[in-house]
Amino acid sequence: MIIEARELFTGETTYAPGWIRIEDEHVIAAGEGTAGSAPDLRFREALIAPGYVDVHCHGGGGGSFSTTDDDEIDQVLTTHLATGTTTMVASLVTASPDTLRSQIATLTRRFQAGDIAGIHLEGPWLSPDFMGAHDGTFLMSPKIGFLTELIELGQGAIKMVTIAPELVGGLAAIRFLADHDVVVAIGHTGCTYDQARAAIAAGARGATHLFNAMAPLHHRRPGPILALLRDPRVYLEIIFDDLHIHPDLAAFTLGLAGRRGVLVTDAMAAAGNSDGRYLLGELEVSVEDSVARLEDSDTIAGSTLLLESAVQNAVAAGIPRQNAIRAATANAADYLKLPGVGRLEPGVWADLIVLDQQLNIQRTMRHGNWN
Repeated sequence: MIIEARELFTGETTYAPGWIRIEDEHVIAAGEGTAGSAPDLRFREALIAPGYVDVHCHGGGGGSFSTTDDDEIDQVLTTHLATGTTTMVASLVTASPDTLRSQIATLTRRFQAGDIAGIHLEGPWLSPDFMGAHDGTFLMSPKIGFLTELIELGQGAIKMVTIAPELVGGLAAIRFLADHDVVVAIGHTGCTYDQARAAIAAGARGATHLFNAMAPLHHRRPGPILALLRDPRVYLEIIFDDLHIHPDLAAFTLGLAGRRGVLVTDAMAAAGNSDGRYLLGELEVSVEDSVARLEDSDTIAGSTLLLESAVQNAVAAGIPRQNAIRAATANAADYLKLPGVGRLEPGVWADLIVLDQQLNIQRTMRHGNWN
């Protein structure tokens, strides 16, 4: 299949006009101008870009990844695929050890089937003072034995773990995970600036939803935020829903981060669904006007964001279109070292989206198939 478009953004370069050649499930070639033979499809007013990559998502369409129900997992994937997300890392919230084991076993099967790109454990190794919408009953300090068990259970599926580095055993856990090619993200933490720097030195390479659920930036006690912003090795997750972070601060941070900036949804079950009552793990969540909060609380409980909207919000706040799309594609793939996604270049999966001039999704292709 040969596709031509008014613009093609590969994740690195924009061609106007551009073309892409696909065979079976993979990209064979891409370039500027025309392909030299008649295209099978031509989008005269559209932009083709890599499919979106969401590395921090809990659910959507009424479903959640915190389940052992395959139909519910399908519900989540279908909802996000419809709005351009072709690669999904399934995030799990804090739960009991037995529940985590069951959920990881289910998601590992889906990873091996190619349905998800991996698992993100957002807990239970979080600060009780900054736990946000997590069940404090099951918070714990990290222990190498339990981490070893979960990594072995995941058989390569566990790609990222969020840790508050100030916990007892935190730095040892970070070193252990980094040695096992698991990305450690600092988050849900009250750590000091020096503790954050020590965590980065130990191998931490990410910031779980920067600014949210962590000690704030203070002029005499800069805390984790400054350490994460300053270190060029650290990728910075931003929930660009104009709620979690003021849009001007989110745009400033993305601009400062450059290739380290990653748009994530942190979406829960209500994303792409109606207002109402939902569960985040075992916690009851009320969603009103698309804002999710713990029942009878002001605590934000994830988001109802889709990456399509996150990119649009970033552009509306002044981020150049190419940079916003890159933050939801190539940067995200680089963050978790996900192969074959996030770019349109020879040899990668044929995962692409067709966008109109307002960056609305017109069509989505995953692994060479239109959805």
